[in-house]
Amino acid sequence: MSGVRKVILDGLSLDLPGDKNIAILGQNGAGKSTLMRLIAGAELPDAGRIMRYAKVSWPLGFGGGFNGTMSGVENARFVARMYGEDPDEVISYVEEFSELGPSMRLPIKTYSSGMRARLAFGVSMAIEFKYYLIDEITAVGDARFKKKCNEVFEEKLKDSNILMISHSNEMLRRYCQSGCVLHQGHLYYYEDISDAIDMHNHLQNQ
Repeated sequence: MSGVRKVILDGLSLDLPGDKNIAILGQNGAGKSTLMRLIAGAELPDAGRIMRYAKVSWPLGFGGGFNGTMSGVENARFVARMYGEDPDEVISYVEEFSELGPSMRLPIKTYSSGMRARLAFGVSMAIEFKYYLIDEITAVGDARFKKKCNEVFEEKLKDSNILMISHSNEMLRRYCQSGCVLHQGHLYYYEDISDAIDMHNHLQNQ
C-alpha cells in the first residue's frame, strides 16, 4: 500500500567483531540485504550512524552500482580510484580474471547478466578489503569459472573476513564462526554459528 513503511532495524546498537566471519540469518523479507547495503554504505539509515573501522566491500558480485554507459574498463578504473587502488593494476587483474576479452571496452549496458556478474566479481577480488560482504553469491559462470572464483575467494579469506547471507546452512557452517539473526526489526548476535542457525530454524517453525 502507498505510504506504508517497514521497519528493518529498530533502535539497534551493535558492535560486530572485526576478526570473525559472521552470518546474517532471517526469514525472507526480514531485511537481510538491506542491512548488508547499510553496512556497505550503499544505503543510509533514517537515524543514527554506521561506523566502519576497516575497508568494507560492497555486496560481492553486485553490479548494480556500475554505470551502464561506461565500459568495463572505465567502471573498473572508477572503482579503483574511489578505493584508493592503482587503476592500472585493478584493470589488469579484472581483464585477466573476468575473461571478458574485447567486451571490457564496451558499455556494460550491452552485457548479459552473467557478464556483469563476472565483471563485478573480478572488481571485488581486485581490491583488498578487510571485510567482504556476500549476499548469496560466491561464484558465477560455468563450472570451470565457478571453480576459479572459489579458489580466488578462498585465498582472500586468508587475510580477510566475511559477512555472509546464505540460505545454505552448510555454506554458513563452512565459512562462518558466528551469526546474527534478524527478526522483526531486531538483530540478535550469537558467538557460535550453530546457535544462530538453531534460533533461525526455531523462528521459521513458529
